[in-house]
Amino acid sequence: MRTLIILAFLLLPHSALATNATGQVFLDSNKNGLLDAGERGIAGVRVSNGLDVVTTNNEGRYTLPVDEQSIIFITKPRDYAIPVNAHMLPQFYYIHQPAGSPAGMRYEGIAPTGPLPEQINFALIERQESAQFEAILFADPQPQTQRELDYIRDDVVAELIDSEAAFGMTLGDILYDDLSMFPRYNALIAQIGIPWYNVPGNHELNFEANSDEYSLETFKKFFGPPYYAFEYADALFVVLDNIDYQGNGEADPGDVRGNGGYEARISKRQLRWLEKELEYVDKDRLVFVATHAPLGSEVTSSATDNRRGLFKLLSGRPNLYSVAGHTHTNNHLYFGEEDGFDGPGTFHHHVLATVSGSWWSGPFDERGIAISDQRDGTPNGYHILEVDSTDLVVRYKGAGKPADQQMRIRFDVAHHQLEANGMRDFRAGQLLDGRMSQDELAAASIMVNLFDGGPKSQVSYRINDGAYRPLERNLRKDPYMLEQFVRHAADKKSFVQATVSTHLFEANLDAELPPGVHTVTVRAADEFGRIHHGHAVLEITAGFAGSEVGVQYPSR
Repeated sequence: MRTLIILAFLLLPHSALATNATGQVFLDSNKNGLLDAGERGIAGVRVSNGLDVVTTNNEGRYTLPVDEQSIIFITKPRDYAIPVNAHMLPQFYYIHQPAGSPAGMRYEGIAPTGPLPEQINFALIERQESAQFEAILFADPQPQTQRELDYIRDDVVAELIDSEAAFGMTLGDILYDDLSMFPRYNALIAQIGIPWYNVPGNHELNFEANSDEYSLETFKKFFGPPYYAFEYADALFVVLDNIDYQGNGEADPGDVRGNGGYEARISKRQLRWLEKELEYVDKDRLVFVATHAPLGSEVTSSATDNRRGLFKLLSGRPNLYSVAGHTHTNNHLYFGEEDGFDGPGTFHHHVLATVSGSWWSGPFDERGIAISDQRDGTPNGYHILEVDSTDLVVRYKGAGKPADQQMRIRFDVAHHQLEANGMRDFRAGQLLDGRMSQDELAAASIMVNLFDGGPKSQVSYRINDGAYRPLERNLRKDPYMLEQFVRHAADKKSFVQATVSTHLFEANLDAELPPGVHTVTVRAADEFGRIHHGHAVLEITAGFAGSEVGVQYPSR
């Protein structure tokens, strides 16, 4: 009984002295953000206090309990738009925090909001939404300096201006601990010209907080609730906060920031809210879940420790997809019954490549921007979500790269396994290029890094006009990245190291290939069945093993 009482307490609003908030969701006919005479209410809109979920009545009205630290927010319904502020941030919430954020925060949080208003109204604008649409997905832009904000501006924002995407979303680690950068960062992202949603990450924390409860005060100031949902056409997008801050009272003495770290976990309160939210969502609708930390990983220990609670809520839904960032790697996972997901089918979880790549490490290109290839060999970049009703695909786009550049083709022979100290004897790129002797073919292989590949990808190659031969996925560090990090150690951040790639495909070359110049063609079907092609040139020189040497007599 004691356990049940504690659980019931945890699921209550923050204060037992709750009162009621009331208001109206209305059609903002003149688009001024205010409820004017003659503007009608909108029925059936979901409104929440972060735990309870209610729907507006025929007049668009709702009533919800609130306490002294509440955020009232709506779930945007399909065929409506939410007003945005000057930085294209959707205004779908109201923060009620009469005392404001706790004192002692380094970065500004919530100013005291004062008494609860008599009415908390939410404006919506009519907009027809096509079942076919695109959205832009950023993971971990993570600028540590103002100069790295320049990189974001010039490397990704500039090429996305005038995008026809319906909206964008950043999957956490928006910044790198310095929360004073939020205004400039938001102003830069706004230039893309579309509404932009945000997911909290572990680098948006207020480290001075004693617990997770007040760890996102600055995030809330700019973006509102740390978890929420919105509809677009036939899809429901769910944002969850799975960074559970442990508080500065448990600081690791070795942590120079003096914070207590975090665990990847979704709070019981969020799961209770999501359970109620999903009660209003048809089983067949597409549900898209976004978190910062991955729900799991194929090659690392990164995982959300109570993901089974989420899987239980999502089981029975045939159209699911989820994304995360955080690891600065690309990874596709498919959760099934052994993971706690009861189907139908498997639950596709996609860990996305990051905007910052290897945290903006690397040498500089002709623009003065760091060539920040990610530590699994993927160029830094972003993803574009393509939705058609309940179907979706996600395509990767390298920043500043052609859209069809989806792979890197390299060759490997025995001498490429040299230790770092031996690399100085070869020019950059020579160790993995396509020139080798016929003798070396016996130990040579072709390597393809399919940038957004995974366990369901199929990769094959052919030499000249020959038959295609399969390549096998090999979970190992990409030799290309090992070499890059050695050659450019002075330009990378000290903590950056190559990591196991989940999308490296290899095959041994045919030892009988004749000397000469050969065209190599690679064909890859990615996780969504889309076909990509790449080419390389292989030069084979004559070797020594097959040469005929006559009998030689020593001279006197």
